[in-house]
Amino acid sequence: MNKLLSWPAVLCWLTVLLEGYDLVVLGAVIPTLIDQDHLGFTAAGATFAATMSLVGVAIGATGSGPVTDRYGRRWMLLGSIVLFSLFTAVIPLAGSVGMFAMFRLIAGIGLGACMPPALTLMAEHMPASRRAFASTITMTGYHVGAVFAALLALQLVPRWEPLFYLGGVAGFVLVPVVWLKLPESAAFLAAKNAPIRVRPAVLLKPLYLRATLGVWVGSFMGLLLVYGLNTWLPKLMRDAGYNMSTSLTVLLMLNIGAVIGLLTAGTLADRRGIKPTVLVWFGAAAVFLALLSIKISSTVLLNGLVLVTGVFVFSAQVLIYAYVTQAYPAEIRATALGLASGVGRLGAIFGPTITGWLIVVGSANPWGFYLFAAVAAIGLLAMAAVPRTSIDGLGPIEPVEQARLDERTV
Repeated sequence: MNKLLSWPAVLCWLTVLLEGYDLVVLGAVIPTLIDQDHLGFTAAGATFAATMSLVGVAIGATGSGPVTDRYGRRWMLLGSIVLFSLFTAVIPLAGSVGMFAMFRLIAGIGLGACMPPALTLMAEHMPASRRAFASTITMTGYHVGAVFAALLALQLVPRWEPLFYLGGVAGFVLVPVVWLKLPESAAFLAAKNAPIRVRPAVLLKPLYLRATLGVWVGSFMGLLLVYGLNTWLPKLMRDAGYNMSTSLTVLLMLNIGAVIGLLTAGTLADRRGIKPTVLVWFGAAAVFLALLSIKISSTVLLNGLVLVTGVFVFSAQVLIYAYVTQAYPAEIRATALGLASGVGRLGAIFGPTITGWLIVVGSANPWGFYLFAAVAAIGLLAMAAVPRTSIDGLGPIEPVEQARLDERTV
């Protein structure tokens, strides 16, 4: 418990909180941007802006992993916070839809770059037997940030500009604290001084190939769900006949459920194993997402269903990250995590894009929910194919020494 209250744990959690806030706030204001015809925003323009944001996240996530493994977790985290905070704060100053999208693209690069070092730092700060819990507890920050975004949107919309100013200022407040209080990872320092360094290409060697491919497909599907729902759920609910207040409230309930699910999933995965837990989570997500296609007149019942859906949908993706922290050695841990996140971000781009297209053609309800349910089912199949790590978390799928030997053939 003391480790969870240490500076590295708290600062990694706060960084992920800001990422969650920044990414979800766009989905919270999209209906208002379209209703106000701000800068000429249409559903197609909003889809473009959301897509550019996620393209940036993919670039940041993929590129940050190798840099983090080479130069350190701390410096990458600091740079990413500065970048996304600056370009979040200037969003309301955009003079066109294109400029709005460009600002979101650059902010997205910073947002994508912060996740691999934050999760890697947190995992390396905890014992191996608690890394699933470490990953899920860190990712509760994402959904706490999403809850803040939804709550503030309920209070401020149709005034949406302060939502972006607040996100930018909060990031700049965090930077000096990270600078002063966040030490470099001991595991990184030890790996940096190792005589043999594993190259990223070893992820595709036979030793890790099955795990890598399964994780990439699972991450693609998991992040498709996360970003597709957080970007378009309010609009999907509006198209399903619910009012604006209800549409924003379900976004809030979805992310409250996510926090509950993360706390539950991490503890269960450390006790029962990450792989069996992630399979149950993806399967339950598929069922509950399909049920959301049914029009529910009771507000209490609707909010309850959305909350339970959130419990399973977002935790499944984070359990994949937890799997990576156990499956790969420290020398390539951030690289493996960054590439898993980067490939997953392609799903994050695809999800909002195809959902936005369904909205444009008028078929989002119920097909948007059916799409998400099918995606969860594919995620289940992908993770069913990966090797099962040891339940007690005592190391990678195979000995690190073998990975080092394989590196010499890369």
